Amino acid sequence: MVVTILNVVIAGLLLGGIYALTAVGLSLQYGVARVLNIAHGEFIMLGAFITWSAFTLLGINPLVSLTICGPVLFAVGFILYRTLFTRLRISSPTPGAFEGNSMLACFGLLFIIQNVAILIWGADIKGYTYLTFSVDFWGAKFAGKRLLTLGFALVICLAFYLFLARTRLGKAIRAAAQDPDTAGLMGVKINQVLAICFGFGAMMAGLGGALISMCYEIQPTMGLDYTMIALIVMVLGGLGSIPGSFIGGLILGLVGSIVTYVQPGLSLVAYYVIFMLLLLAKPTGILGK
Repeated sequence: MVVTILNVVIAGLLLGGIYALTAVGLSLQYGVARVLNIAHGEFIMLGAFITWSAFTLLGINPLVSLTICGPVLFAVGFILYRTLFTRLRISSPTPGAFEGNSMLACFGLLFIIQNVAILIWGADIKGYTYLTFSVDFWGAKFAGKRLLTLGFALVICLAFYLFLARTRLGKAIRAAAQDPDTAGLMGVKINQVLAICFGFGAMMAGLGGALISMCYEIQPTMGLDYTMIALIVMVLGGLGSIPGSFIGGLILGLVGSIVTYVQPGLSLVAYYVIFMLLLLAKPTGILGK
């Protein structure tokens, strides 16, 4: 019984670490840049396929691929915001109109990125073998690669939180999140900071995708499920709250692990039920304001 509980809890934490990492990027994009990026999961998918290609074609270690996925997807996100979303932001009459227009644009991005990925990598499910050893923990066995992904997810989330809390750019980002107009009057280059935020969100998604590819099979249509999970985690933790996204990811991972143990295949149903209950009972989330 103890081993079973340990299996469920640690499996949930392993899954929750990945959920937290992917949700942090979406929380940053919406909390600061005010873009509800429905195509967030496609950036996760791109990170996964870049890592898969680097490993299978060039023999590059998936952990080394993190240094490739991050900068590449940051650049893609930055350019997208400077070209597409900045134009929408300037032309929209109100912030609410911008949020609606940007969400519609993200729907378009979702299908464009997904179909380009199918043209490049095909529609088949893909995967690779990496770190096949297991770790015995009080009688419970876990794949070494899953423990490694949890460690890297936690380190990346912590490093990013410290970046936002301690650096000058991080303070500018937080100022832009609280009051962009006042931050602009204080010398913050709003358009550039918002583009950087969107780029960071895409980067975190890509890093999450790289870690996901180490543990699970991947395919070009995988993005929407991860978008929904990231959205639920963001609402659970509190819209725009980075620590909240981290806590929400771990909670959702535990819930998913418990539901999978009781009835495999119902984890997504449980996530949606939690999402609807949150919207009714506490729409601000755990750490939301």
